[in-house]
Amino acid sequence: MNFAFLHRSRTPPYTGEAHSARTILGGTIGNVMEWYDFALYGFFAPTLAQIFFPSHDPLASLIATFGVFAAGFFMRPLGGVVFGVIGDRFGRETVLRLSILTMGTATFLLGVLPTSAQVGLWAPAALVVVRLLQGLSVGGEFSGSVTYMVETSPLHRRGFSGSWANFGSLAGTLLGSGFAAGLTTLLPQGPLHAWGWRVPFLAGGVLGAFAYLYVRRLGTTPHMEHHEGQHAGDSPLREALTRNRRETLLAILFASGYGVFFYIPMVYLPTYATEVGHVGNGQALQVNSLGLALSMPLIPLFGWLSDRFLRRRTLLMLGFGATVACGWGLVFLARQTLPGLVASQLVLAALAAVPMGAAPAMMVELFPMADRLTGYSLAYNVGLGIAGGTAPMIATWLIDVTGVDSAPGAYLALASLVSVFALWRMRDGSREPLR
Repeated sequence: MNFAFLHRSRTPPYTGEAHSARTILGGTIGNVMEWYDFALYGFFAPTLAQIFFPSHDPLASLIATFGVFAAGFFMRPLGGVVFGVIGDRFGRETVLRLSILTMGTATFLLGVLPTSAQVGLWAPAALVVVRLLQGLSVGGEFSGSVTYMVETSPLHRRGFSGSWANFGSLAGTLLGSGFAAGLTTLLPQGPLHAWGWRVPFLAGGVLGAFAYLYVRRLGTTPHMEHHEGQHAGDSPLREALTRNRRETLLAILFASGYGVFFYIPMVYLPTYATEVGHVGNGQALQVNSLGLALSMPLIPLFGWLSDRFLRRRTLLMLGFGATVACGWGLVFLARQTLPGLVASQLVLAALAAVPMGAAPAMMVELFPMADRLTGYSLAYNVGLGIAGGTAPMIATWLIDVTGVDSAPGAYLALASLVSVFALWRMRDGSREPLR
């Protein structure tokens, strides 16, 4: 396939600090848009359930809707490989443009889909296709944007630059949450179901158009410019699974523990505190939003610390090691009282900000240029997309089979230990030139 229309070869590569703010902004904007669009489906799940999966059983409708939501996560590894190979062949900036085009188009299409009342079974079928496109897109955009930002940054700013991808993803998630909350509060149920639900998805398409207009001006990274054509006959996926198999396996182990480390405190904890503990659902969600808000400024701070003071592997091992030591106790505390949930949520959010800040650059530094984006995308999306995406379900299952209410805390501690092991075996390239 020819991606020449997305690859602006005449644009000069970015080098030095003069361009770093522009490239950071481009990567951050892309992630805001991608995660706003991807998360919006989850926030509108109850409404979409009634529109696309009408049933006499509301729970069955909601389960079907969340099944489509999960399908997007399982597309992420495929998207990571597809976009990773494209990025290693045609340039990181090509991935940014293509993934934003794919996500923006899919989200806009979701906003204009006919309902089940209009076209019957074709409506949920079309919804599945759109959701699969969204999952494919988000599987490539995050790792592509991180790789682009790190490769265009000076050595002493790679951690700080890469951290802004996670800042953007959280900002996009909060933007989608705020839009959904505002719309469902302002509109009565009738107008919301008739047309109101379409507004945020159409807005996502418009946001995608603006994001594309910005990133299309970004140039080639200096590393791709230097190595262009040197690996034209090699398959980046084969390289990641053979010559760099050790790096790929360690990255998958690390990302799997990291995925559980993120999804248990940042996604599952409000449900856990409500269903198992003694905290109201509204209060739990407010505390969760507070934790997300706390982690956002800490993310670039930890990225900066990994550039200036502690090497990235050391900082990450400290963060995950602290979770091994106190994760079980913090999850146990979360279900006791509202003050206990607040303390647990804030401490876990601060700990989760460590890998969100330092891990992006570390993953880029782990792989050589020829298969960097493919290896990173594969590992990240298997870990975060599958191990992380299934963490709430496994945590609930552990409570059921063990009868121990604090079992999710043990799962969190064990997953963190897996990441510590992977980090211990990894090469730390945080102070060396990229390979």
